[in-house]
Amino acid sequence: MSIRSVPARRVVVWCPDWPVVAACASSQGAVPGPAAVFAANRVVSCSPAARTAGITRGMRRREAQARCPELAVFAADEDRDARLFESVAGAVEELVVGVEVVRPGLVAVPVGGATAYFGGELPLAEQLIDHVAVRAGVECQIGIADGLFAATLAARRGAVVEPGGTPEFLAPLSITELDQPDANRAELVGLLHRLGLRTLGAFAELAEREVTDRFGRAGLVAHRLARGQDERPPFRRTPPPELELVESFEPALDRVDTAAFTARTLAARFHAGLASRGLACTRLGIYATTENGEELGRVWRCAEPLTADGVADRVRWQFEGWLRAGRGTRPTAGVNLLRLVPEEVVEGESLQLGLWPGGGAAEHTPESDRAGRALVHVQGLLGPEGVCTAVLEGGRGPGERVRLVPWGERRVPAAGHDAPWPGRIPAPSPTVVHDPAPPAVVTAVDGAEVGVTARNEATAAPSWVTVADGRPRRVVGWAGPWVVQARWWAPDGVGTHARLQVVLADGPDEAGDAGDVGDAGDVVDALLLRWSAEPGRSPVWTVEGTYD
Repeated sequence: MSIRSVPARRVVVWCPDWPVVAACASSQGAVPGPAAVFAANRVVSCSPAARTAGITRGMRRREAQARCPELAVFAADEDRDARLFESVAGAVEELVVGVEVVRPGLVAVPVGGATAYFGGELPLAEQLIDHVAVRAGVECQIGIADGLFAATLAARRGAVVEPGGTPEFLAPLSITELDQPDANRAELVGLLHRLGLRTLGAFAELAEREVTDRFGRAGLVAHRLARGQDERPPFRRTPPPELELVESFEPALDRVDTAAFTARTLAARFHAGLASRGLACTRLGIYATTENGEELGRVWRCAEPLTADGVADRVRWQFEGWLRAGRGTRPTAGVNLLRLVPEEVVEGESLQLGLWPGGGAAEHTPESDRAGRALVHVQGLLGPEGVCTAVLEGGRGPGERVRLVPWGERRVPAAGHDAPWPGRIPAPSPTVVHDPAPPAVVTAVDGAEVGVTARNEATAAPSWVTVADGRPRRVVGWAGPWVVQARWWAPDGVGTHARLQVVLADGPDEAGDAGDVGDAGDVVDALLLRWSAEPGRSPVWTVEGTYD
């Protein structure tokens, strides 16, 4: 019997459109009109005025500027976003202890005793909104719920979810809510949507074992979130004290460029210490002491285990936030002592895979790192989808078994990708998968079109195949059909797909005999044909693949 754990209740402070807010705040002059932040020539964040003009996330820069010529354009800058967000995190910390920066624009704190001090959750939310507006000069929204994921979605709606009501709050929300900026679940969400699972509640109703078998670890984490639970089980391994990294500086660090250079070295040592014990950090505490005895600290929460580069980035961002803060909140002296503390760790098997097949994070080499940087540079020129790697997936057709993942995202094969799938065609797979698939006509010896019966059998033996506008070619061998009934659970009807392997010979036989494969003058081709019968439409044949 499994025991359902209740996630800790959290308050999330969310600053909408933070990248564009930070970009406008750092610009030399005021930006009263529409504005957007771009990465690889695509919109990653836009202001309300830009959305009113028709700008959306993911839109190409040329199209965005065509729709809104007066659009103010800014480049994505994670350092800028993190540096300016320190004022928001500091304002929240003045009211509530235990601040965790999830990412620039989003900060979470435990409810704990704060509600008793302020007289309840609603008064606490009102105090946070007013205090952030006064001290940081930005607008924010507050969400309170059981668990970080639900509290984040509640913040986007300015809602307070009653204790124990998280599953009911999540159930009607769209499945696309799982695709958070720091989680890279776009492929999983797209697959769930195609399977007809349109809401978090529909996904949550599936059995956990079935989700794990079909979608692997990524699906299990998403399933836990959809059910209103934490990403990981509540029991964590307590980090040994010796895994903390303490470093003193002489002279003290008082410049951002010096701190950034130092962060890279410290991050590598910190990450190596964890990796040597098979661990990875998911909550990183960064604590510093200045020459005048001032104590600084911040905790960064991460959706995925941190790599060495991830640790270095967060240390650099935090130093920028401290050293470039406004007057009155900036440290009065340089930092002479720094502590990196793994506040929470998980097993190191969750680390992101390396560049080369079979290589884990511990197998990174200077060559693979250089190759990775080169690929990131190419992505900057061509866009995120310009550099992809292939990952095996489960599926029935050849085009469904390989998923292209943009470089930098997690290359996690789906569980059961090599397990038997009902309706899957046998090996070997076609060497060429056509996109788009050319149309075909399959006829029997009497000229009637071949189809698939309700008993999953061919209506007649295929004798001739005509591809696109070509001439008919006779069938000298065939196998199948392999039938798949798609969306059998959906109320709007059943779509049936079937695949047929055929071997074609070039050259008609006047006697109507198929002859022998390899007769003189014959050119033999092997095709994978797909028959589709959608509700309300006439069945059609297409050429899905070619065997060489």
